[in-house]
Amino acid sequence: MVRLTILGSGSSGNCAVISTERTTLLLDAGLSAKQICLRLDACGFSLDMLDGILLTHEHQDHTGGIEVLSRKKQVPLFCTALTQETLAGSLQFRSPPSWRLMTTGSPFEFQDLRIESFPVPHDAVDPVGFVIADEESRLGVLSDVGFVTNLIKDRLRNSDSLFIEANYDTQLLENDTKRPWATKQRISSRHGHLSNEQAAELVREIAHPGLSHVVLGHLSDDCNDPATAARHIRQALDAAGASEARVVCAERHKPTPTIEVVRPRRSTSVSFCFAAADETGQLALL
Repeated sequence: MVRLTILGSGSSGNCAVISTERTTLLLDAGLSAKQICLRLDACGFSLDMLDGILLTHEHQDHTGGIEVLSRKKQVPLFCTALTQETLAGSLQFRSPPSWRLMTTGSPFEFQDLRIESFPVPHDAVDPVGFVIADEESRLGVLSDVGFVTNLIKDRLRNSDSLFIEANYDTQLLENDTKRPWATKQRISSRHGHLSNEQAAELVREIAHPGLSHVVLGHLSDDCNDPATAARHIRQALDAAGASEARVVCAERHKPTPTIEVVRPRRSTSVSFCFAAADETGQLALL
């Protein structure tokens, strides 16, 4: 069973854990190495448990921690050749990392996982999404992306759970006074980020009755709102006949509770899920 634990997701940093009984991988490492280690520990993992790091692209908010992490523990870094070339030229590794180069579109096996990358439109050198599966479950991952291609829809179909970007609300971005016009144009461009509406349209087209979770990541602090983003996705799921699927908005500053990618046999329909702490400090789904 594949499990997904978001350590943090937002414009300031993105990092998640993909885990099974045999394998523990980081999905991106955009938090500081200190925060990654602290949040791993808080979620019952440790740096020693890591078997590798999957990288979607080279931007700082997805790779900012790998230089220090590589000093602490030598693990394989899975990325495309162009991403590796860019990172090797921009980061100061004390010793050469253990690069594992992926060919976009070609699946590969790693321990008990089957991993396939696919190209996505974003302003990076060679950005990718992932489908990560084992014998029981299939997770679709779509990080920074400006618009949804037919190839993306095809790759993400039949996923048991989705981890996708919902970066901004169109109206909030238009009304924002902090960002210059050029920045707004970049965010909403075909090589920028997905809006709530675009994410919802993708979900509407590929959702199915067996879908377990839709996890929303990379939400803007001031140009989006978790309740608004979740409402868009909830409506799309209901329209697609996937009313039992849960919607989870990933936290930026703390971990989001672990989800199992496949829905348990006995499931309870929950419309919105957010991370909160009980009296003991343990995170829970609401």
